[in-house]
Amino acid sequence: MTLDRFSGTDRYVATEDLMAAVNASITLGRPVLIKGEPGTGKTQLAEEVAQALDRPFYEWHIKSTTKAQHGLYEYDAVARLRDSQLGDGRVKDIRNYIVKGRLWEAFESERQPVLLIDEIDKADIEFPNDLLRELDRMEFYVHELKETVQARLRPIVIITSNNEKELPDAFLRRCFFHYIRFPDQETMERIVEVHYPGLKKTLLAEALRTFFEVREVQGLKKKPSTSELLDWIKLLLAEDIPAEALASEDRRKSLPPMHGALLKNEQDVHLFEQLIFLNRRNAR
Repeated sequence: MTLDRFSGTDRYVATEDLMAAVNASITLGRPVLIKGEPGTGKTQLAEEVAQALDRPFYEWHIKSTTKAQHGLYEYDAVARLRDSQLGDGRVKDIRNYIVKGRLWEAFESERQPVLLIDEIDKADIEFPNDLLRELDRMEFYVHELKETVQARLRPIVIITSNNEKELPDAFLRRCFFHYIRFPDQETMERIVEVHYPGLKKTLLAEALRTFFEVREVQGLKKKPSTSELLDWIKLLLAEDIPAEALASEDRRKSLPPMHGALLKNEQDVHLFEQLIFLNRRNAR
């Protein structure tokens, strides 16, 4: 089978390193583990890879209560018992009570799919290890059916993590790893251009300057991310806020307009208010 190569899309700006990581995982037939700050496009990456390579896309969003078994299948014994009490003829076939998980669905795909396992670090620490065999062999056993489900074609597996907890070494050994560094100003300009083509250069320059100044403030509990910058620019355009309002010499003496898109908790807003107070007092 000819290997496809990911080179980004019209709506997703991928760095050379990120494209190389995705293509390396495809070549190796191993999952690619993507880490990075929240809002840097980790989840969207999987969608864009599927679109760029014209592949079916399966998403498995992980929660704190998610178990590895959920990705394979679940047997609804309660529904079968209820139907047996009601005399439902479906109880004769246990397949009616097997609920396929995302891995099973991806394994059945007639074309090589892209499988996203999103925010794997939210689950229990044993969750990644519980998937080792299935991701290695691309198969699993269904005890209720006494059958083995095998992948028709090895999926392109993209796993994301926000670094909430360490992942097991045995799991890491089986992945190709890439950390999405926060975009520099040049890359960020390209990202904004994709979402807001034709944005006035003066507004873009001042918005980016304000954005990066906010990120550089020491003591922030949560630095604004790429997605929050895009939301903020959308509000600036909707409210018709001119570049001059951002370029003012007094911008260190007041909160940025529509700051609720950038600062997402009261501690950070309070920190900025304290800095503004100090700047005003020093200016006297």
